[in-house]
Amino acid sequence: MAEPQTALSHSVFDDAQAFVLGAALCALGLQFLTHLGLVTGQTAGLAVLVSYLTGWPFGAVFFAINLPFYALALRRMGLRFTVKTAIAVALVSAFAELFPLLITFDRLDPLLGAAISGALIGLGLILLFRHGASLGGIGILALWLQDRTGFKAGYTQLAFDAVLFAMAAFVLDLRLVALSLVGAVVTNLIIATNHRKDRYVGR
Repeated sequence: MAEPQTALSHSVFDDAQAFVLGAALCALGLQFLTHLGLVTGQTAGLAVLVSYLTGWPFGAVFFAINLPFYALALRRMGLRFTVKTAIAVALVSAFAELFPLLITFDRLDPLLGAAISGALIGLGLILLFRHGASLGGIGILALWLQDRTGFKAGYTQLAFDAVLFAMAAFVLDLRLVALSLVGAVVTNLIIATNHRKDRYVGR
């Protein structure tokens, strides 16, 4: 039987490079996503949908939507997590505005683009999770509701995504919604497979 590993604390440099890389991967995934007119789940998906409907820039919408959730994060997860999450959200918002100025696509197959988008977002989220941050929003609300009512956080997130994709079906072509689901499945499979405490002990 393998000896349990000792959890080593991340340095400030460790966190900084992880935040920049994780946020960049998430924003790059969103660049693939929005180029194809797709959506994703959770708060980022809501921000994408609002951006499509209003023409407002995704980065600004995503940053604004997350603001009300920081009070819950502070109460449920503590100051350290809240500050790290605020930094991660700000970085994703900034990169999401910067990348369209630097990246264009002459041709992008929709199915491949959906899968790559989901993979990039999943990898970016794992980096942020492993360094004590998140992209805020519904995940924080779900944990708070679980504390208050006992309703499992995963069910809250699933219900939110179901409503979000149902709303998207009224706005987007059903083919685009189906492709969006492909991306969301890829993201969640990557997180479920790789974000496990028994496989990573850093903190």
